[in-house]
Amino acid sequence: MNGFVKMGIVMGLFGALQTGKVSRPEVPKNLEAPVGEEVLLSAHAKGVQIYACQGGADQKPAWVLKGPEAELTDAAGKTIAHHFAGPTWKHADGSEVTGKKVKEQDAPKANAIPWLLLTAASHKGEGVFRRVTSIQRIHTEGGLAPEANTCDSSANGKEARRAYEADYYFYVPAAN
Repeated sequence: MNGFVKMGIVMGLFGALQTGKVSRPEVPKNLEAPVGEEVLLSAHAKGVQIYACQGGADQKPAWVLKGPEAELTDAAGKTIAHHFAGPTWKHADGSEVTGKKVKEQDAPKANAIPWLLLTAASHKGEGVFRRVTSIQRIHTEGGLAPEANTCDSSANGKEARRAYEADYYFYVPAAN
């Protein structure tokens, strides 16, 4: 990458930081954040989806999602949040938001967990995530549960950690 391209990227990031505006990503219509909300921040997640082999509602063993464990980074690669079961996101400033799934759509990539639209179910703390109203998980890679036939009575209680990556967009009410 030449110096002019690097400088252009840096200036673009600087401009975005100055205005505080992040564009809405292109997503399927059913995963669009509600009208009247704007992107507060976007981050890239890298981590694992954790599954447990346990008896399902029908008493047959199945891989059940326990939750994610991931670090979220900003455009500069700085860790800004931690993602864990709930699903909950905890920002570096201590604020948290827990989401509830509203919509789901299969990922365009066959080996990836679905894309999601979530609504904020609860908040903790007074920081960045205090005002979050909606969250999108898009551009997913990996993270699918192990093959169903690998969860049998001999694997009951065992966990499987599946690597995944995704982009998360956090929305707040739009400023008037």
